[in-house]
Amino acid sequence: MRLGATIPNFSANTTKGPIKFYEWQGDSWCVIFSHPADFTPVCTTELGRIAVHDHEFKKRGVKVLAHSCDKLKSHSDWVADIKSYCLDIKGDFPYPIIADETRELAVRLDMIDEDNKDNEEEAMTVRALYVISPDHKLRLSMQYPASTGRNVDEILRVIDSLQLTDRLKVVATPANWTPGTKVMVVPHVKDEELPKLFPNGVEKVKMPSGISYVRTTTDY
Repeated sequence: MRLGATIPNFSANTTKGPIKFYEWQGDSWCVIFSHPADFTPVCTTELGRIAVHDHEFKKRGVKVLAHSCDKLKSHSDWVADIKSYCLDIKGDFPYPIIADETRELAVRLDMIDEDNKDNEEEAMTVRALYVISPDHKLRLSMQYPASTGRNVDEILRVIDSLQLTDRLKVVATPANWTPGTKVMVVPHVKDEELPKLFPNGVEKVKMPSGISYVRTTTDY
């Protein structure tokens, strides 16, 4: 699934009851992240850490939706394990997990090879993570191997970047950016527009090429 693609509407059974995706998402941002199976160790840590950081997602207006190709009863038992392992999860488990035992949704979301979807030995979903804007567009995609757990701080960081650049549209965030640090002014903004857009100033970096294309600011 390519960036900018529209996530299809779908109905699904989850640990929080049945949902229709567009209705459930509403006008919120959304993170969907998939797992190859329940009761897998790395995925257990990921669902747990995202649950612990649920307040950070809510603060950003982001809903979280997990996906796994197992049955609903298996998901419920897995949630009990996750809560036992991650004792800093407060209260009820905060977000739903989709039960996609037919793997049909995994195919629709481009998380699995359609030819092998009915072969339980080979039909393992990729560990995909999608960040979806309120218009149901795929804005960021990450895929992880089974051996490497996701970094929750990085997920939050890219959401901060997407929301900031959507709001301002004249900046981009550089490598290793975190909120409060310098952003880059995008190339199509003319120098004469800078004082109005960034009254607190813009730093122009001189390059050996003589081309003035690196312009940074903290005025956002």
